[in-house]
Order: sequence, then structure tokens, then C-alpha cells
Amino acid sequence: MEYQYLTHIDSPADLRKIPREELPIVAEELRDYMISVISKIGGHLASSLGTVELTIALHYLFDTPRDKIVWDIGHQAYGHKILTGRRDRFPTIRQYGGLSGFPSREESPYDTFNVAHAGTAISGALGMAVARDLKGENYHVVAVVGDAGLTSGLELEGINNLGTLKKKVLVILNDNKMSISPNVGAFAGYLNRIVHGQAYHRLREEFEKRILSVPRLGPRLLRLSKDLVESAKTMLIPGLVFEELGFEYLGPINGHSLDELLAVLAKAKERPGPTLVHIVTQKGKGYPHAEMLPVKYHGVTQFDVSTGVFHPAANKAPSYTGVFGKAICEVAAKDPRVVAITAAMSEGTGLAEFSKRFPDRFFDVGIAEQHAVTFATGLACEGMRPVVAIYSTFLQRAFDQVMHDTCLMRAPVTFVLDRGGLVGADGPTHHGLYDLVYLSALPGMVVMAPKDENELRHMLYTAINLNGPAAMRFPRGSGIGIPIDADFKALEIGKAEILREGSDIVILALGTMAYPCLEAATRLEALGIRATVINARFMKPLDEELICCLAAEKQFLVTAEEGTEAGGFGSSVAALLQDRKTPASLLRIAVPDRIIPHGAPNLLHAKYGLDVDGIFEKIKNFAHEFPVRSELRYRSLLRS
Repeated sequence: MEYQYLTHIDSPADLRKIPREELPIVAEELRDYMISVISKIGGHLASSLGTVELTIALHYLFDTPRDKIVWDIGHQAYGHKILTGRRDRFPTIRQYGGLSGFPSREESPYDTFNVAHAGTAISGALGMAVARDLKGENYHVVAVVGDAGLTSGLELEGINNLGTLKKKVLVILNDNKMSISPNVGAFAGYLNRIVHGQAYHRLREEFEKRILSVPRLGPRLLRLSKDLVESAKTMLIPGLVFEELGFEYLGPINGHSLDELLAVLAKAKERPGPTLVHIVTQKGKGYPHAEMLPVKYHGVTQFDVSTGVFHPAANKAPSYTGVFGKAICEVAAKDPRVVAITAAMSEGTGLAEFSKRFPDRFFDVGIAEQHAVTFATGLACEGMRPVVAIYSTFLQRAFDQVMHDTCLMRAPVTFVLDRGGLVGADGPTHHGLYDLVYLSALPGMVVMAPKDENELRHMLYTAINLNGPAAMRFPRGSGIGIPIDADFKALEIGKAEILREGSDIVILALGTMAYPCLEAATRLEALGIRATVINARFMKPLDEELICCLAAEKQFLVTAEEGTEAGGFGSSVAALLQDRKTPASLLRIAVPDRIIPHGAPNLLHAKYGLDVDGIFEKIKNFAHEFPVRSELRYRSLLRS
């Protein structure tokens, strides 16, 4: 479509020049542009479609970036990016070197807080408001929070503290009854009851108007009627938790009506303390396919706008997530102790089918990873075998519970970490680079990484049948495409697998690095370097005897992992060799110890030397330096 206004908006200042009655045209154009771009490159669609009117209203009424808008999760903020000077760069979103898919302080002064994990907006906004007041400054702070985010413990902690400190912060509750999956839990039910209890708000306003209209006695009667008003609250709306916590509550209002939004937000701006504006929106608003299937259109690949049909993927191999989902159903069918837990990610973690087949043994706890872990530990204490399926990056938020609850009690909880390694376009907040390190540091924890989808099945079966905690991590995307064994088999804990024999060097590959290392070994043989390739399988415990034996036999060792080099698999091997006093030259191939940007996984693998070419070149260059290293090793052996 031809845009009347959007192409002329290079900042919110341009937006504010548009007549108020013309803003619905801006909303229509903004949605059209968003759909047009994301259909070609992929990205998060449905959430941002639902916040178009809110985004326009915020930048129209508030003096951004002087006034601060803090978004909770960046899925809602695509329109915000487009209206804040990044329209022309929007087609680069989530591409390497392009715009981040989430708000980023490094990218724009309008992005006040880096976000991607849910739950941070209120705490971050409160910190800004306290800093504002301590410095004697005067500006507005707005936190935009999804209803699903309120199940996050951090968000509730922020609400509690903000209500106590009484700081002037506007919290906008964007209620669309959705996380990525449909909302669950008591809080979702509470919000639903508020939405259906609007009669109270209308009654209160009408009641106050009528009393104030009484000549001379109106104000006095209104003061005397407060007890009656409070009684009406409890009769007509259950709880009114937000007002009890120190907020002035406004709403619920139609989040797609610019007239209502502008009127209520203007009123909220004048409130002196914490104010919560409750808006009701529809995820996917304005695109019928996304309205009907908001989960499907939450994060999308390329699709045809007119039909909503997604372009077929080139790779026919099943995804690791899909293989896990099928495998846990098979195990659960034979073992009634198996239960599955996820944190608002039933589809994303592959548990949708499990939830249908075993509804009594499936638990979506909402965005509450800490609770998920301790809840699982309680189940394990009473004889169940819980499987906690969470993205690698999200389990970081429950580290204390994994240690304090699961590990200290040696509870047989299985942690299944999807998106281990470099995840691509979601970038630094979502790369699963640290699980190997922080989980291996915990006593009694078994940490595994499969080389392919078939081994994933066996590792899941192995973990569920252990009498202690275990974690398995696997990558995002399609598997290798190898045949799947009909039966499960238990793997020997801490035992590696020899994939290829060679006389010169040994390559210890963990998880996703096994197949690239095999291919690199074939290329190295053409240079006269014959490599033994080991599928390590276990980050913890290591196959100590095999590693030390090979270190004594071979010229040098190589470790390869799709995780951070700081404290990772290579570091564990180096520590083992030092502890065993086994002199050996060691080349560690891993993700460098720095913030890794967003970009296609194959591009990032190439950039950091984790693809076949990179592994080959690193080993070849290391071998060229080896005569010096070999001499040093020889002298060390003589001394010992």
C-alpha cells in the first residue's frame, strides 16, 4: 500500500505533528509495513501487531526519549523501533549486522533498557524513577508489561517494591491472555475477572458524579461514602489486588481504541504515584491469520501474506525439539512416574503432544522458571520422574533452585535444555552458551549433549532413569537426519564414544561439534594429519581414563564445543590433564568469552570457527606450530 504518513515519520516528534484524528491511518500503515517486512525475513509478529495503537499513543503523548519507556520483552516493540527512526533499517531486523530483534540501548536512545527475557520492566523502570528523583530531575517513566509477564517472580517483586516506595511510575498492563502459549494460572484468571467486572468502574464514576451534584453537601457526602465505595469494590470485583498494593488502577480499556488510550494515558500522566493502566488487546490484531492462530504467528519464518502459508523449509530432517517431544511421549507411555513441566513454552519445547496425551502429568507453570525447578524437585521427592523442558537461556534464571533444591537433595530431576549453543537471530539474550559451565559446577549433576537426534533419545531415557539430577542440552533447528533406533538404551554414565581412529592427534567433540569434527578430520588426513575423533557425550563426568590415555599417545588434543570457552568443556579437559599430571598440548575450540551478536547460526559458526572450515583451519595452524610445542612437551616428559 502507499503510505500517507509512515514514510514521513523519522522520529516521535514527526508523529506528534499528525492530527489526532488521523492516527488510525498511522496504525493501519504501521501494521501493513510490519506484516510486509516480516513476511519476507521472518521474526516476531503477533505480539507487535497487538501493541500498534499503544505504541502510537505512548510516543504521541510522552516526550520520548526524555520520558522513558521500558518494554517488557522486545516481542512487543517492533512498532516502537519503526517509529523511532529505524523504519528504513527495519528490513535488517534480526539479520547479522542489522537491527536487534529486541530493544537495545546500544542501538537507540529510545531503547532505555535491554530486554528479551520477561519480567524485567517494572524493576528496571523503578530504578530509573528512583535515580530521577535522587537527581532532582523531572520526566515520566513507563513500564509496558504483558499479562503473562506478571507470573514472573521478578515482576511481582517489582510491583511490591514500587507500591511501597510510591514512586511516580506508570505501569501499562497489556492483557492479551497470551504468552507465547495461552496463559495459565491464577493470575490469568484474576485478570479475566477484572475484565468482566467493569460494571464496578462505571458504577463508581456514576455514583461520584451524582453525589457531587448535590448542592453544598456533595463533597462531604462523598467523603462519608468511602466505606460504601470500598464495599462495592469487594462485591463487584474480586480483590482489586493492584489498589491494595499501592497502585491507582485505571481500566480495563480497549487497547485498540486510540481515543480511549489517549484519554486514559493523559489522565494517568497526572497521577502523582504508582499507576497501573490495564489495557485489553488482541495478539495478532489486524492480520486475520495471526488473530486466529496467535501461537503459530508469534515467531514466524517467511510466509505468503495473502494466504498466510509459510514457505516450506529446505531441510526435511525432524527438529531436535520434535524428536524430544516424541521421545518423552514414548517414555511416559511406559513409565507412569514421568511428568513434564514447562514455563509458558509448551509448543516451543516440544511438549504440545505430551500435554494432550497425558494432561494429568503435564504442567505449564507460566513464566516462572524458579518455581518450575522447585516444583519438579518436590515431585521427585515423592517418587515421580519430572522432566523440566526449558530453553537454555531461560534456565539461567533458576540457577539457585537447581543448586539449592535439586542438587542438594540429589533429586532425580531431568533438565532438557532446548536452544543450547548459538541460536541465531534472537541474539545475545537467547544464545545458550553458559549451561555447560554453570550446570557442571553443581555437585552430583550429570551433563550431557547428544551428537544427533538418535542419541538425544537415548540420553533422555538415561537421564530419566538416573537416581539423581541430570541435564541434556541440544541445539535449535533440524537434526542430522540419521535413522532412529526403535528401542531406547541406557548409556554408561561418563563414557565417551570413539567415532574415528587416527594415529596422530585426537579431537574431543561435544554435542553438535561431533559431525563437523568428523568432516574436518577427513580433510586433515589429506594433509597427513590422522585424527581420532571422540564423541564426548558427557560434559560431566568426563571419560577421564580415555582422555588421559589418548593424551599420552597422541601429539596433541583438540576440544570442540558450542559453548563459551570460559570454564567450558575445554577448560574441564585442561583441568583434568593438569590434575593427572599428564603433559599434553591442547587446542580449545569454543565460542569466545564475549557478548555474541545476533545472526544466522551458520554465519556465526563460521565467524567463530565452529564450522568445518574453521575447525580444519584452527587445527592445521596449530599443527604448523607444533614442532615447538612438541619440544616443550618432550622436555616436560624428561623432567617427570
